[in-house]
Amino acid sequence: MNFKDLPVSSLMEITSRPELVFVEGHGAWLTDQNGKKYLDFVQGWAVNCLGHSPKVIADALTAQASKLISPSPAFYNQPMIALAKILTDNSVFDRVFFANSGAEANEGAIKLARKWGQKKKGGAYEIITFDHSFHGRTIATMSASGKPGWDVIYAPQVPGFPKADLNDLASVEKLIGDKTVAVMLEPVQGEGGVLPATREFMQALRRLCDEKKLLLICDEVQTGVGRLGTLFGYQHFGVEPDIMTLGKGIGGGVPLAALLAKESVSVFEHGDQGGTFNGNPLMCAVGLAVLGEVLKPGFLDHVQKIGAYLGEQLTAASAELELGAERGIGLLRALDLKAEIGAKVVTIARDNGLLLNSPRPALLRFMPALNVSKEEVDLMIVGMKAAIKAARA
Repeated sequence: MNFKDLPVSSLMEITSRPELVFVEGHGAWLTDQNGKKYLDFVQGWAVNCLGHSPKVIADALTAQASKLISPSPAFYNQPMIALAKILTDNSVFDRVFFANSGAEANEGAIKLARKWGQKKKGGAYEIITFDHSFHGRTIATMSASGKPGWDVIYAPQVPGFPKADLNDLASVEKLIGDKTVAVMLEPVQGEGGVLPATREFMQALRRLCDEKKLLLICDEVQTGVGRLGTLFGYQHFGVEPDIMTLGKGIGGGVPLAALLAKESVSVFEHGDQGGTFNGNPLMCAVGLAVLGEVLKPGFLDHVQKIGAYLGEQLTAASAELELGAERGIGLLRALDLKAEIGAKVVTIARDNGLLLNSPRPALLRFMPALNVSKEEVDLMIVGMKAAIKAARA
C-alpha cells in the first residue's frame, strides 16, 4: 500500500501525523500498511489497558452487537446496569453516569459540582484546579485545565477555575472564597509530564475540603482502572473523593467513560444531564470485559511489579546515559531527558519500530498496556537508549 495513493487530504488537519497507516494490532504490537511491526509504549495514550485487540474485548463486542447496540439512553439496558454495579461495588461511590470520553465525564463533573453548589452551598460555582493540569478539550474542560496557552486559543474561556500549584496546600487555601464549590485534580498529572501528587498533599487536601465544605473531584481519566497498580488512583493515596471521572482504560480502546459520585452529591434532576450514546450496551459490554480482567486475582499485582521494574530500568538507563530523574507510579512513568530532544527521540524510535511519547520537549512518557511483559519492557529500554544516543549524535 503506497501512502501517497491514500486520500488523507479528506481528513481535517488537527495534528502532524507520520506517513504510516496502522492496519492491525495485537497486545503490545502494531503493524502498519507495509507489514512493519512496532512495539507500542503509548497504547493510544493509556487507552488500551489490555493491549491491542484483546480477545475478551473482541468477544464482548461480537456477542453484544448480535443482541442489542443502542436502545436509547431513555431506557435501562443490562450491560449498563451490570457495569455500574461493578464500579460502585469496588469503589466508594454510589452512582454512575456513563459518557463517551474523559472530557465529557469531566464536563459532567463540573456540571454536577455546580449543581451541588446551587442546591447546597448558596450558588457557589468556582472549582479550584491546578497549573499544568489537563481535563479535556471542551471549552469548559480547557478552561479548567492549566495547560499553558489554552487561555487564549478559544477565548473567552469559561470563568470559575482559579489555578493552584500541585502539592502546595497554601496555594489552594488562598484561592478559597464564598464562591468556591470544589477542588479538582488529577492524582498524577499525565499531560503535564507525569507529575504525581504526594500522599501527604492528597490527604491534607481531603481534610481541607471537609473543613471548608468543598467537594473533592479526582480526574482519573488517565490514572483509573489499574494504571497506578490500584483499581483507582485515589486508593493509592488513601483518600475518598466525592466525585471521580474515568475514561481511557475503562473502555480498553472503545469510547467509554464514567462519572461517579457519592449519593449525597448526586443532585442532578431529570433533564440536567444526558447524551445520545451514554450508557449504550455495546460500549458497556466492553467495560464489563475490561473490569473482569483487571479484577482477576494477580492482575493489579502484576501492574505494581512490572511498573516497579520499568522504573528500575529507566533509572538504570538514566545513570548509563547521564539523563535526569525517572518518576511516576505503576505503569504511568516518565524520564527526564535533560535536553529538548524528545521529539527527535520519538521520531528515531518510531523509524526503528518503537512507539514512544514526549509530552514535553525534554521528557518521555511511558503508558504501556497493563499486561505488558518484562521482555517487552527490556526491548523498549534497548530501543529507547539507541534512539536517545542517535538523537544526541
